[in-house]
Amino acid sequence: MAQSKHEAIERNVFLMIVLTLLAVSVGGLVEIVPLFFQTSTTTAVDEKGNALDVQPYDALRLAGRDIYIREGCYNCHSQMIRPFRAETERYGHYSVAGEFIYDHPFQWGSKRTGPDLARVGARYSDEWHRVHLINPRDVVPESNMPAYSWLDRPLNAPDIGARMKTLAFLGVPYTDADIANAPAAVANKTELDAVVAYLQGLGLALRNVR
Repeated sequence: MAQSKHEAIERNVFLMIVLTLLAVSVGGLVEIVPLFFQTSTTTAVDEKGNALDVQPYDALRLAGRDIYIREGCYNCHSQMIRPFRAETERYGHYSVAGEFIYDHPFQWGSKRTGPDLARVGARYSDEWHRVHLINPRDVVPESNMPAYSWLDRPLNAPDIGARMKTLAFLGVPYTDADIANAPAAVANKTELDAVVAYLQGLGLALRNVR
């Protein structure tokens, strides 16, 4: 019996790999490339096209974000609220792409050992966050979050200006003055100050929308 074309492909491992990679590549490009040209994913607007007040991270918040990533906080906390009632009732308005246009990389995800942090900004005081980071069980007795007491140390970010310059190259609208003033903005601060500043700014653009 003559071999069908389908059987021939399945029996040829090299050809099967090439065709699989081709199919995945084409499918990926079809899904991803259009996102670079959609207003809702490249500008600060919500799902209805309304403008959002999304600002680039200032120097202190940017340093805090770097520490957040360094400490692996994203391993337990997502920053993406799904459009389901169970999520919006607990956390607030679901996340939209326009909120994250200045995030490189964004902190979406699906892992939630701890609560989602997309709208944590301004929900608690600075002091609450400080106590929570140093010893979470002082404010949430049942918490299984580890303590980050070592964050209460001087912030060392000599390259903060260079980081902002790189982000400006990627399209974040930092001015020359922002970059020049960055070292002074993080001077005499602690890592704890930086992380708290980062957390306090999360999700404010859509927080009050229902």
